[in-house]
Amino acid sequence: MGLTLPGEQPPASGAEHPDHGSLDPADNRTRSSVITARAAHTFEPVGRSVAAARAFVRDTLQGWGFGDVVDDAVVLTSELVTNAVVHAGTAAEVVCLRSGDGVRIEVADRYPEREIPLQSGGVSMGSPDREGGRGLQLCAALASRWGVEYSPAHKHVWFRLDLPERQVGTRTAGPSVSTELLPLADERVRVAVIQIDSEGAVSAWNDDAQELFGYPAKQIIGKPLTDYAAWPHTPGTSTGIAEALRLSRWEGSYGIRAADGRVVPVYASHLRVRDPQGEPSTVCLLVRDDERAVLATPQRGAAPESRHRADGQGTDPFETFIGSPAPDDLDGLLQRTVERSRDMLDGDAAFLLLATDDETELEVRATTGLPSARQRFARVPVDTGSGRYGTARMPAVHEDLSAVPGAMPLLNGTGMRSVVTVPLKVEGRLTGSLGVAAEGAGRYSNEEALRLQFAADRIALAVESARLGELERLRRGSLSFLVEASDLLAGTLDRDQTLALMAQMTVPTLATWCAVYTIADTASEPYLSYVLHEDEERIDGLKALLGRIDPPEPVPTPGARIWPAPARAAHEAALEASVRSLDDEPHHLGSGIGSTLTTAASVGGETVVLPLVARNRVIGMLVLGKPSEDHFRQENLELAEDLSRRAALALDNSRLYSERMAISQSLQRSLLPPDMPEVPGVEVEVIYRAAGEGNEVGGDFYDLFTIPDGAYGFAIGDVCGTGPEAAAVTGLARHALRLLAREGYSGPAVLERLNNAILDEGERSRFLTLLYGELRPQEDGSALLKVVCAGHPLPLRLRQDGSVEAAAEPQPLLGVMDDLELYEQTVRLEPGDVLLCVTDGITERREGSRMLGDDGLAEVLKGCTGLTAGAVAARVMRAVERFAADSPSDDMAILTMRVPEPQRN
Repeated sequence: MGLTLPGEQPPASGAEHPDHGSLDPADNRTRSSVITARAAHTFEPVGRSVAAARAFVRDTLQGWGFGDVVDDAVVLTSELVTNAVVHAGTAAEVVCLRSGDGVRIEVADRYPEREIPLQSGGVSMGSPDREGGRGLQLCAALASRWGVEYSPAHKHVWFRLDLPERQVGTRTAGPSVSTELLPLADERVRVAVIQIDSEGAVSAWNDDAQELFGYPAKQIIGKPLTDYAAWPHTPGTSTGIAEALRLSRWEGSYGIRAADGRVVPVYASHLRVRDPQGEPSTVCLLVRDDERAVLATPQRGAAPESRHRADGQGTDPFETFIGSPAPDDLDGLLQRTVERSRDMLDGDAAFLLLATDDETELEVRATTGLPSARQRFARVPVDTGSGRYGTARMPAVHEDLSAVPGAMPLLNGTGMRSVVTVPLKVEGRLTGSLGVAAEGAGRYSNEEALRLQFAADRIALAVESARLGELERLRRGSLSFLVEASDLLAGTLDRDQTLALMAQMTVPTLATWCAVYTIADTASEPYLSYVLHEDEERIDGLKALLGRIDPPEPVPTPGARIWPAPARAAHEAALEASVRSLDDEPHHLGSGIGSTLTTAASVGGETVVLPLVARNRVIGMLVLGKPSEDHFRQENLELAEDLSRRAALALDNSRLYSERMAISQSLQRSLLPPDMPEVPGVEVEVIYRAAGEGNEVGGDFYDLFTIPDGAYGFAIGDVCGTGPEAAAVTGLARHALRLLAREGYSGPAVLERLNNAILDEGERSRFLTLLYGELRPQEDGSALLKVVCAGHPLPLRLRQDGSVEAAAEPQPLLGVMDDLELYEQTVRLEPGDVLLCVTDGITERREGSRMLGDDGLAEVLKGCTGLTAGAVAARVMRAVERFAADSPSDDMAILTMRVPEPQRN
């Protein structure tokens, strides 16, 4: 049973099946529809069958003289056969039926249950990006008529292509025109035949050349043609006369300077030939430019009326080549382009490369028939090469790549032998290169280059527009990425965390794996500090591999440079592991070779090194790598370079911060007592908490030391401010207290002399609050204290009954006035009593407008009855920390002394 589709009239009753000789019984055209030839072939369900089907249709139609419809027939056949052998997985039978006015091609498969999306009124066939239905959309765009027919065992998809109208005897080379439209010519058309030898000199000059340009043969033979050519650079090719003479075939316009000094515009056809001895030369046929029709290759005829859309508008050549609607993303557009180009030239592979902004390199962006994962984003220079054509700015045909090794590095090891490449240009600027390759030699000539160039010209603007759109999106994404990276790097001053952030921001966004080398100073060697791989199980193997090779050279030159050492070492390690595994007994084989091969695969691609430069010094290197045969995008390398500059500064800041913090902590430790002596009969506990992150030396200090006559000196103080100036006063106070107290001075005398020493510091002096006392344990189990409180928070005494009272009176602080008159007060601690001494970081603890104060501290101390000295200090500190949610903004020190109660039997 047959199905009627758009553009198809129902078949008449009793119509024969197409296999038996009927084309379209409902066709009411006046031209003959009698079948005059039939060709059929069945193709197995394998990938190579698609290319074989294209070749079968092309050879059949060329043999019938249907060159006008060959390209469309090949494209449609390729799509339908792909659906059958690749997606449906069945054999495909292709039948070509020739009639006097057109050709009908049928593709049948043996999977009728697999339905094709049909188009009826108002129903869309879906996106052309889907495999299903895309071939039918091309049929609707290119074919005169098309349809689908089902039988119990087969499904037939057919399309018909009509030949353009032309008079009997007209050649297919060009359309027939009326006599009035024929080009004007002189009484006799003169064709100058000039032969140019391998050196570019004229070796033959016929009579018509002498007539056209005025030079006799003896005057011009042996001279370079370039001396007489007025070459205007053909628009869109940037090809010079010397380059044109070396092409296998070329057509175009330029000028010849005649003997009378005027420039004669000519149209030329150049053909490269060689003599029996193998010497090349170029035969040039030249006519006046207004007689170019004599030599010019005719343009392809206009599409028949049946190819116009239903709304009366002609089909866009771009949409005809790419398909409608075109992919709206760059990768989809490029992939569709290479697939269509391969089908158009019946190739085995195709590729498209895009030029960098400076037009110095081409980057592989889309391939078909090639290992795309291996080749994607590989870069090749534009203006170098060892083949016949040393530039990508002009069309090139390589008949046999085996004769010119290295001419197309992209195709090395792929089995391709012949290739044609053409440039993509927008407003004369190179934007890319499109190529089609085949496994056989000599498959392509200048004719295919012209056809491919025509297609490249149709898609160049769309590709450039999509590329600019992608670049804009990438730049926006890069800007967002760098802003986020800067925020993260600025949020930490820890060196190890900075290294981890550097690696985590590059993997997997920019690279598959990353390694960071650091350099401590100019005399140090690079050290492998951090390694990260997107697969955590490969980190250890990667770290071991990098540890076996010399680090990259610390070069301050900005930008990424290739580092081949990891890939080479990985390859050698894999080779050695493979050899060892062959030598071992089967039961000795372990997992080592598997791990080695996995590591080799993960680092076998492109590896680049970016210097980490901060403050005009190389402080390390950022190494980024890809897996086997993979390459970096140029945009990613530029982004990585920007990131490396920010990361280098963050890493150097973390180094400076670490050094400063280490110095501060060392100095802070030197200002605190190395150990605390044990006081018989008295429990002593100290808690010290420095505020901030340790980058500043605090002004709080405490001390407990022995003095003569079995007494102990104790002190707790607070120097105004922080930093080196405060540290100087702190050190002066602690050492002066010990020295003077051990010399036998009383408490007031010690503090008066310390006050004078602080004032002697001049501008570096800082005022100091200090609680100093002498502790003497008594034989009755109590303790006698003599204390002086110079501007410091008063010590609090907790009795056994839970009452709290100040244990001293306030006196002037140190470092402000001369001639201080201080006095000491005596306090006796009975068994069970506690003396609590704190710095102002405790009493001035704030939560909003509330402050703990002396009263708040006293309330806390009241609840500590019966606790040991250590428990009292811990409870006070816990209460202070809970008083406010924010971290402390000032140093805090607590010194507690308690006389224990006697043990009861």
